[in-house]
Amino acid sequence: MNERSKSGLEILQAAILLGILCDVLLRHTPWGLNVSLVVSVLAAAMVMLLWRRKREFWSPASGALIAATVLCGLGFAWRDSIELKMLNSAAIFIILAVLVLPALRIDIRSAGVYHYAIGFFWSGVNAAFSPFLVLFNDIEWSAVSREGWKKHFVSVLRGAAIAAPLLFIFGALFVAADAVFQGIVERTLNIRADLILQHGFMIGFFSWIAAGYLRGVITESLANDVKSTFLEKTEASEPIPSITTTVEESNAEETKTDESKWDWRQPESNFLPATLTIGPIEVGVAMGLINLLFLLFVIVQIPYLFGGFELVQQTENLKLADYARRGFGELVTVAALVLPTLLFSHWLLRKESPAAEKLYRVMAGIQLALLFVIMASAAQRLFVLTGNLGYGLTTVRFYPMVFMIWLAVVFIWFAITVLRGKRSQFAWGALWSALCVLGILHLINPNEFIVRTNIALMREGRSFDVQYNSNLSDDAIPLMLESFPSLGAAEPLDSIQSRMKTQLGRRLCEIRTETDLRSFNLARWRAKRAFDVDKNWVEFVGNCEQFDYRRGFD
Repeated sequence: MNERSKSGLEILQAAILLGILCDVLLRHTPWGLNVSLVVSVLAAAMVMLLWRRKREFWSPASGALIAATVLCGLGFAWRDSIELKMLNSAAIFIILAVLVLPALRIDIRSAGVYHYAIGFFWSGVNAAFSPFLVLFNDIEWSAVSREGWKKHFVSVLRGAAIAAPLLFIFGALFVAADAVFQGIVERTLNIRADLILQHGFMIGFFSWIAAGYLRGVITESLANDVKSTFLEKTEASEPIPSITTTVEESNAEETKTDESKWDWRQPESNFLPATLTIGPIEVGVAMGLINLLFLLFVIVQIPYLFGGFELVQQTENLKLADYARRGFGELVTVAALVLPTLLFSHWLLRKESPAAEKLYRVMAGIQLALLFVIMASAAQRLFVLTGNLGYGLTTVRFYPMVFMIWLAVVFIWFAITVLRGKRSQFAWGALWSALCVLGILHLINPNEFIVRTNIALMREGRSFDVQYNSNLSDDAIPLMLESFPSLGAAEPLDSIQSRMKTQLGRRLCEIRTETDLRSFNLARWRAKRAFDVDKNWVEFVGNCEQFDYRRGFD
């Protein structure tokens, strides 16, 4: 058996194992430990295949990304915040896309955003189509050893596969024809056809995409595999005349010439017509106008930045809430759009014009300086909106602020790399900065931070939204229970505490129903433990089936 068949069999075994695990674990929600286990097994499968079959694709950078994938998976078992789970999922998919790049002969440490997009696309293509190649191209089934029990086992499987559809059809007809026979079948088998179909679909679906992705990680390309296999069979069947070799050599020379003009791995703007690239004049005009617009906005914002909130309040026809709400989201969007604009315009620079590169660096540096002032204005608006004169903190306000902080780090990294002629290092650093921010978010515990901020504002006289804060994830429940005796400082005790008590009683009943180990989550476990410590909550709720969520303070 050749190495290709051995690799295919190992991919198939790992994929079937992952499919069974996904069916057994992921069917139960809410997700927690089950996702962590699936991601860890997928990571172990990648390490095994890379180390055994494609060690040249293995590198410390790949190992670091695989470790980061496992940590993102463990985040599902750590925090209960839906936003963190979404960010963990996005990080896992991005890392999996990057891990495909070595198979495309792209160094992941020098890959750019363009390559990440290629990796994401290529992962999807492999997940959809590569299993066909694993089954019908990679594995030479005739070479699989069939000695001893394996020979009879394969024969049994083939016979069962042939009989299965006929048994299903005839059995269904017999069951429909006679009630007694139907009862015997149901009592004997005690199975439900819909459950069999559901489990079969889950196992087949996840096994299919796992096999395709794992093949993409260790195989260079779909087309090259098919072409090489075809050539091997052709060479084995009949000799190729020498003239064919000459033609192939000439075609290879033409291919090399074409590759010198266009290399999809390192795309440059050189292949574009001169009208589509930008020189120093275009850079000066385009970026100059954008910088002028940014400067005008900054001039308007400077009095508010240095004049404080009093200036905002004293401005005619400008309400504090309107100033904060209207500007924050728009300014975050501006900051997010600047990065792809700068990257794309840098790619369009005319390479044979050093003046365009120098002017671009100056203009981009000015734009970044103005952008930091704009981002400071956005941050100030958030402080107004969530401060002691505002309306408290929410996830919709917290995460855009975190996103803007990450953008500030990325812009600094952009200045260090792209503006200094080291563009190839930009995407790698930006990716790891995002992973670091994600890790810090898990340490901060955003939902608990939000509740703590809102409770502090309540003690300063601001209103406390019981409905919103009590509906945050289980990450915040221990803090709410700890702070419960002090609630009501800004409102009558029988108003805020009674509503909070009712909402927390509802949350206790929800936590009680989550007993499956597959859904284990550290935050939910800590919340349940916090409830159990205070027996008054257990007595207050009593039987959850009879608990009246509408009753007030008792």
